[in-house]
Amino acid sequence: MKRPVLGSLLLSSTDPDRLSTWYASVLDPEHDAGVNGYRVLNFGGFYLFIDTRADVGAQNPEPGRVILNFDVEDARAVAARMEREGTKWLAEIEDRDGSLFATAIDPDGNYVQIIQLSEAHRQDM
Repeated sequence: MKRPVLGSLLLSSTDPDRLSTWYASVLDPEHDAGVNGYRVLNFGGFYLFIDTRADVGAQNPEPGRVILNFDVEDARAVAARMEREGTKWLAEIEDRDGSLFATAIDPDGNYVQIIQLSEAHRQDM
């Protein structure tokens, strides 16, 4: 029996155009398309769907509940792109035994972690 695979996440917003533009500009997805009314961003085979819903507010009241983790090759370059877009930080870049971590706050208040793992940390996983 084939096991389930987590392949996508729906991120709802009162302003999906603003939110999807932020993700596309700061994280440079492999593919960015409109599909059946959704904005779909492809990050290495994991799909981020961005749409609107009537049952969400303008800001996420509990952003620590779900954190989007992005594995990046150059955390400092991604952080610089985020800063150019006026991104606020929950935690700026921190070196943790050779790996770099930072937590940004997207325009809707969601937490977005950028992670650049060292080779040693990758091997430990």
